[in-house]
Amino acid sequence: MAIRTLDEMVVEARGLGPKTAAVAAAADPEVLVAMDEAEREGLAHSILVGDAPRIERLRAELGLTLAHAEVVHEPDVHRAAAQAVALAREGRAQIVVKGQLKTSDLLGAALDRERGLRDRHLLAHVGIFEVPGFDRLIYISDSGVVLYPDIYQKLEILRMAVDVAHRFGLREPKVAILSASELVHPKMRSSVEALALAKMAEQGWVEGAVVEGPLTLDVAVSPAAAEAKGIRGPVAGHADLLIVPGVEAGNTMAKAIQYFGGGRMAGLVVGAKVPIIINSRADTAETRFLSLAMAVILAP
Repeated sequence: MAIRTLDEMVVEARGLGPKTAAVAAAADPEVLVAMDEAEREGLAHSILVGDAPRIERLRAELGLTLAHAEVVHEPDVHRAAAQAVALAREGRAQIVVKGQLKTSDLLGAALDRERGLRDRHLLAHVGIFEVPGFDRLIYISDSGVVLYPDIYQKLEILRMAVDVAHRFGLREPKVAILSASELVHPKMRSSVEALALAKMAEQGWVEGAVVEGPLTLDVAVSPAAAEAKGIRGPVAGHADLLIVPGVEAGNTMAKAIQYFGGGRMAGLVVGAKVPIIINSRADTAETRFLSLAMAVILAP
């Protein structure tokens, strides 16, 4: 049965945990709070790689238990990222978590051809959103990794996002390839590529999903908007998964759902040997905890 809410996701993760999460540059208050909650909820134990004295100081100041956490002292953030990635590569951790360092530093370590976590040739971010007024979770990709994806990258992003939806119980997710118009215009690359991706899915390039495009956001998720514009089809008004034209659109949409719409989210990077959590420095402990729950479900 499909997971319909983020709370249902946490319940599912409890049944699969605990997993082990390697946290790179772990001296971060919000990350430590999330890891403490994950431990108490039975989702994950942590290996905290970072400045050990600072980690211990934060643990005391915040009143955290982290009873099963292992601390590995490495104050240099680049070496901490490499160590966290190595723990996952060696099978000691099933999840990698970004702490107090840049996303590019962690992903750089993960993408190292000799010592990284490459599994597929592309990494992508998949976010899962609980939006007030919706009876289902909304999946969005890619809102955090690939800046300006070409059509080959969009196809890979689409496939990976569909795989995530399958893991969350959606047997045949309805996928909207977004653009600024439902009409194809030769000067609007996103509309042309959306049409091509929908046709490629129809021809078997994407398995286990119904794909339509180009669709605008309102037509993709609102039955009323789809009817008003005369757009018919199985996806129009009922999309589960939104593939955005580029990272700017995806990132803006993700933040608008949270800050304007009061929505909640979980999100992580897929395409590596293990899930990689790259939450923003502004994300709350709740968002980080929910992302951990998502990672537990997707972890090997």
